[in-house]
Amino acid sequence: MPDTLPLCPNCASDLAYEMGSLLVCPMCAHEWAPVAEESDEPAGERVVRDAVGQILADGDTVSILKDLKVKGSSGNVLKVGTKVRGIRLIDGVGDHDIDCKIDGFGSMQLKSSVVKKV
Repeated sequence: MPDTLPLCPNCASDLAYEMGSLLVCPMCAHEWAPVAEESDEPAGERVVRDAVGQILADGDTVSILKDLKVKGSSGNVLKVGTKVRGIRLIDGVGDHDIDCKIDGFGSMQLKSSVVKKV
């Protein structure tokens, strides 16, 4: 991180300080993550990456990287290599950030950490 901290984006105060991985403004109590200078991520948008670091978007096709037990069904398992087409990115429960429909299983949510973009 540079020697000088950026101004608060909320009130433009120059009194910001670091607290862990966040920057905090003591004047307005605004907290924000510092922005990397050179980033391939779109500004202001939430970026979801797969297990190998590729950026995911709505409508992408992904494959599952490990066997996943499906809660609520006895003995059903999503196998490694299962392709999921037409994903939607969401703010789901916990770390689940992909909403999709899988043939034979129906609608479900997945974590981006267990899929790879095809």
